[in-house]
Amino acid sequence: MKISQRIAHSRPLATTAMHGRVESMRHAGEEVIDFSIAISHFPAPAAVLDAVGAAVENVRTMPYTSVVGAFDVRERLCDKLARENGIDAGAAEVIVTNGAKQALYEALYAMSDPGDSVLIFKPHWPAYVATCQLLGLRPVLADLPEEVTPAFLAACEPARIVIINNPHNPTGKVYSRAELEAIRDWVQATGAQVIVDESYEHLSFGPAHTSFASLCDWRALGVVTIFSASQSYAMMGWRVGFALAPAPLVAAMQTLQGPITAAASHLSQVATAAAFNAGVQRHMLDDYRERRDMVVRRFADVPWIVMHSPDSGPYLWGDVRALTHDTVAFAEALIEEEKVAVMPGDALGVRGFIRIGYISDDVATLREGVRRVIAFGDRRAALQ
Repeated sequence: MKISQRIAHSRPLATTAMHGRVESMRHAGEEVIDFSIAISHFPAPAAVLDAVGAAVENVRTMPYTSVVGAFDVRERLCDKLARENGIDAGAAEVIVTNGAKQALYEALYAMSDPGDSVLIFKPHWPAYVATCQLLGLRPVLADLPEEVTPAFLAACEPARIVIINNPHNPTGKVYSRAELEAIRDWVQATGAQVIVDESYEHLSFGPAHTSFASLCDWRALGVVTIFSASQSYAMMGWRVGFALAPAPLVAAMQTLQGPITAAASHLSQVATAAAFNAGVQRHMLDDYRERRDMVVRRFADVPWIVMHSPDSGPYLWGDVRALTHDTVAFAEALIEEEKVAVMPGDALGVRGFIRIGYISDDVATLREGVRRVIAFGDRRAALQ
């Protein structure tokens, strides 16, 4: 049996692989606390459930739609862009996708040729690098600074495409307007195109989120902005997302999506329109803020970890370099000894850190998982 060279040397995403391992251990009867991924304990918004329920009740057949998505769904998404993001767009500039990953793959495919360079700031969502590798692109990795300045950007290697993740996974950074304007000026000067992942747009605990496309002529620059309902609306398994891009890019992405999946399912599109019309889920944010603060407090007096309080998102990014730089070994030993799964920073481009998803399960389970992580690290520290 032949396996193609383009996939033979690829590996599954570390994030999904660890989550799959947890599921296998649970299936075998082991009780594992999973911090490796963020799966909200909240249900999808009531408006989404009601809309999908009504569609199931009232529509006898679920129709195919245009590959880019039903026209009325894309019009409603344009209303959302105008209302929440300050972006004026038309339906021909929106494509509904099966989650953010599909939008990312299609955008990179449509914008690049093999060998093109893609600037990615690390730590990074693993899918950015993995998708580049699948497409034969050259990832250029740069450390994400506390503040993105013109001087920092001038020192970066120019690239064909720049990926911006705002708010950022895993650090929780929310880019300021000044930082985004600096990036805008830099890409205008270098001729790079931009993919902006705004999947966590509604998960900021304080700093205002600004859409990059609202600060520039996104059509002329060739900017693609990706949105996802997974975290902002507690819809991880619904695989609902969309992308905003200049009409020619949307047409190119449609050409790719057609033979792969065609349109997102009718019910997914109903859910998409309802979710992105639901606005910020304040009750979720309040709950996540309390959980974030509780976990940060629990780690505050632990000498081998530095846990900053993130400005956004469902993850904590812990610095364990005082204990080890080998976070792959750290994560492997932790899941074996304490039955707690975390994501090693190596998988996100930075050794010596761990990522903890803190929004799953109940608070008691969260507390117990943190207790086990601390006990594990304390044992390791005592041996040094």
